Amino acid sequence: SRFVAKPANGSGGGGILVVGEWDAERHGWRKAGGGEVTPLQLSRHLADVVFGVHSNQLEDRAFVEERVEPHPVFEALWTDGLCDVRVIVLRGRPVMSMIRVPTAESGGRANLHQGGLGIAVDLETGRTFRALHRGTAIERHPESGAPLVGIALPAWPEVLDVARRAALAVPLGYLGVDVVVDREKGPLVLEINARPGLEIQNVNGRGLGPETVLVRRSTLE
Repeated sequence: SRFVAKPANGSGGGGILVVGEWDAERHGWRKAGGGEVTPLQLSRHLADVVFGVHSNQLEDRAFVEERVEPHPVFEALWTDGLCDVRVIVLRGRPVMSMIRVPTAESGGRANLHQGGLGIAVDLETGRTFRALHRGTAIERHPESGAPLVGIALPAWPEVLDVARRAALAVPLGYLGVDVVVDREKGPLVLEINARPGLEIQNVNGRGLGPETVLVRRSTLE
């Protein structure tokens, strides 16, 4: 009964509802990050999504997706939500990456604008080396206390390969691919972002400019 409801054209995490287990006594679902949602509240939320409340347009579509069972490495970062790995891909080449980690503040959503954490990942080694929360560098999750730096990510070559293949499947030269690692199924594409934003540069502590030059040179060669 664990699922996620989200708008097709939302941004910044708006309209994403992360739903946990069904509570028969309360006749509602437990929400990630605390609280609960009743069937009536879920119906109203889906109606808001369809009417474009979260996407600044007259109408939208709602997706209801099953919740992934995260790999233990990601579950240790935050047990009540789903961490994802955002990989920026430029002309088929991964150029920068970070993990987005939910908090209670973000309502179980892995969006930095909602209060989630960004953790920079070294593309070569698959290890985390820097973490940011609302513009401040941190080394532990502010709520769970879990360490954030020096973590070796599971199936890292496969994560990059999945992101690369997903990027090549769409007609975009620059995009962000969000990948999750299921404990049984391995790396899965959560979504592709045509406008992935630039906050990943702050998380990594460096800009994308040098990477674009390298990719341009390799393309010309």
